[in-house]
Amino acid sequence: MAEGKGRTIERKDEDGHLRVRADKGDGNGAIGLKRKDYESKLRELHVQLVELQEWVRHEAKKVCIVFEGRDGAGKGGAIKAITARVSPRIFRVVALPAPTEREKSQMYVQRYLPHLPSGGEIVIFDRSWYNRAGVERVMGFCTEEDAKRFLSVAPQVERAMVDSGIILLKYWLEVSPEEQQERLRARIDDGRKVWKLSKMDLKSFARWDDYTRMRDEMFMATDTAWAPWFVARSDDKRRARMNIIEHLLANIPYERVPRAKVKLPARRIAAANKASRLPLKMIPEVH
Repeated sequence: MAEGKGRTIERKDEDGHLRVRADKGDGNGAIGLKRKDYESKLRELHVQLVELQEWVRHEAKKVCIVFEGRDGAGKGGAIKAITARVSPRIFRVVALPAPTEREKSQMYVQRYLPHLPSGGEIVIFDRSWYNRAGVERVMGFCTEEDAKRFLSVAPQVERAMVDSGIILLKYWLEVSPEEQQERLRARIDDGRKVWKLSKMDLKSFARWDDYTRMRDEMFMATDTAWAPWFVARSDDKRRARMNIIEHLLANIPYERVPRAKVKLPARRIAAANKASRLPLKMIPEVH
């Protein structure tokens, strides 16, 4: 497999599986990042993401970011970290539900095409067309012939995307089996997270090795010079989020767009301290 800037996919190990690593360290054995340090660094990265956003808007650029990984790998958290301080009109997150019967009758990639970015947009896919290479293949929602056809066609579809001017970045979040188990177990009794644990997640949990084989085949078939895969170890979620943001900022050739200084104009509010006479329905102040 050819080497390139920021490449993170290595040769196969003794079990025949691809070895993966993160560009800037995986955090294994490292002391967990303190919240204060994490939030301080994330604040700096958010400023840079806003600069990226303004460049994309000003230059009408098109950016597509794909996030893939096993259940509990941290895709949602990484996406939230990226989008926390930017405009949802520029950064658009796409997380499609299961296909309808109509969509099942279409060309496979057809339902994803309307969501690709137009000029001035950054689209983030929380799972993508690679469902066919992963969950659909492992759980039997498509045939082997369907999956292999997808793997042979996907690089050319992505080539067409890149040739049209789309900046395409594909991330795989690599979580260890121990960390995945801990995260999924934590969802069972946490009322904030129960929605994240579906029957399908439970079935998928038992098929770790199947997903590993499918991941390796996906990498081998779709890791191309024009649309490479980048792998981030995500056992340490905070470090993973920052590494991913640092990486995408380094791999998009954005420039700072000059902005005029802003000064609030003077204003006069005559009735600032007068209670409104309108029959407003105020919410109870229980906090």
